[in-house]
Amino acid sequence: MAHDGQQIGTGAMIADLFALTRAALPEVEALFAAGRENLRAMVTVAGKITPAALEEHQFAAHTLAWLATYTESLRQMQAWADRLQAQGKCGDMEMLLLQIAFGEYLQHIFGGIPMSQTEMARLSDLGLAATPGAAAQTLMAHGNTPAARTALVAQMQENHGRATFGHSGLDDELEMIRDQFRRFADAEVAPHAHGWHLRDELIPLETIGQLAEMGVFGLTIPAEYGGLGMSKASMVVVSEELSRGYIGVGSLGTRSEIAAELILCGGTDAQKQQWLPGLADGSILPTAVFTEPNTGSDLGSLRTKARRDGDDWRISGNKTWITHAARTHVMTVLARSVEGTSDYRGLSMFLAEKTPGSDAQPFVDAGLSGGEIEVLGYRGMKEYTVNFDDFAVKGENLLGGTEGQGFKQLMQTFESARIQTAARAIGVAQNALELALQYAQDRKQFGKALIAFPRVAGKLAMMAVEIMVARQLTYFSAWQKDNGHRCDLEAGMAKLLGARVAWSAADNALQVHGGNGFALEYQISRVLCDARILNIFEGAAEIQAQVIARRLLD
Repeated sequence: MAHDGQQIGTGAMIADLFALTRAALPEVEALFAAGRENLRAMVTVAGKITPAALEEHQFAAHTLAWLATYTESLRQMQAWADRLQAQGKCGDMEMLLLQIAFGEYLQHIFGGIPMSQTEMARLSDLGLAATPGAAAQTLMAHGNTPAARTALVAQMQENHGRATFGHSGLDDELEMIRDQFRRFADAEVAPHAHGWHLRDELIPLETIGQLAEMGVFGLTIPAEYGGLGMSKASMVVVSEELSRGYIGVGSLGTRSEIAAELILCGGTDAQKQQWLPGLADGSILPTAVFTEPNTGSDLGSLRTKARRDGDDWRISGNKTWITHAARTHVMTVLARSVEGTSDYRGLSMFLAEKTPGSDAQPFVDAGLSGGEIEVLGYRGMKEYTVNFDDFAVKGENLLGGTEGQGFKQLMQTFESARIQTAARAIGVAQNALELALQYAQDRKQFGKALIAFPRVAGKLAMMAVEIMVARQLTYFSAWQKDNGHRCDLEAGMAKLLGARVAWSAADNALQVHGGNGFALEYQISRVLCDARILNIFEGAAEIQAQVIARRLLD
């Protein structure tokens, strides 16, 4: 690696960089291992890890979660570079992405990992004091330099028009899928997205029909139930590219993914035969009905009740933040059916059929009411409150046919849901980067394009680097899932990092636009609003870090 920070890309330079990154990784892994044991000691009382102690030491716990996320991120960046080198695809751009990622993330690890704008995760929170070794010091000093960032942006300008910057490391089939959905997003989604957002419109049914024809809703549903039976990795690529066009379109598939996963994991054979073909072909649009006004992330304390009515059920209670509730045909409703319970063990999942509504009348069935929640972004499906008043549900639609399994059934879907949310975050971040890059090239100030100014170029470079880091972590999570490995930890880390990267990219892209970015007519204003939700839904960042930390101590 050249001392001015510019990666030349010759064989000798690649070998030099790889030697440094491979030597730095064990340092990071050793820090993580020591931090985990220190945290374990902090939160262990009378030989057991207690929730109270974990909460008391929450900052340390979340520091470990972020340290673990960075450790896995650097592992996956190295694995990505190794694959590309073996394929002869490790060029200047890829080497710059690798060296800047290692240089910057090592600086974070030893100096402070940003959990939010005002919260830093530091090694001292875990009782650690460490001096970087020789390899880490070299990368920290020469990895992320102005010269390296300038060189990367020059490469990005040469390759503008690609949805990604640098080879993603996917196989030929996944690259073909990416290309197909990239072209669809560019032609059928991106030109309309800003108008849909500004008018607060539902995504047109025509667009939903196009997605159905392309197999989006049945992508990972087995062929025996009418789906395409494809991998979670393919789901990631599709979600990423559609979300690059508009997060609302990218999120349409999430509804079907969650519903299908619930039924595949917890449904009876009859329920699978009844519901999965319709979900796969898009003739049945689902919505997830879990959250309540006073519970938020504490799903175990839900109060909505389901009571028996002969062989059937009646549901009563209030739900909120229900996405795409009006136009859907079935609701996956989490409700308390076991009398005398107040925790997760009394919850059951129901496949509650409903009649699709409209903007004017979102809910038309007896016992069902509610209204739209006006939101900053993520508008294409709309958010609703949903009120149940003795709403009738068929007895055969208790998921799995057994009460008290609802929370467990929901937990089984979290791996896929968080992997897909990470993919959506990458798509949003990529959209922000492409908008900023184009604007920086077109906008002239003081006699030259904005991109010629080092801090503007630096922002663009760091967006590209962090997007690639989040992308590789997300792909790894999907590959773990596809190969039958438990991946709740990796999926959670991908979601945690991806959400931060999306918000950072959108915020910096708006800064590149200057005052124009604050104008509603510019697309980046929408992307900023859309990016903000990613740190909240599918597990708020704080909850996500807590879950990761607890899992690391298992």
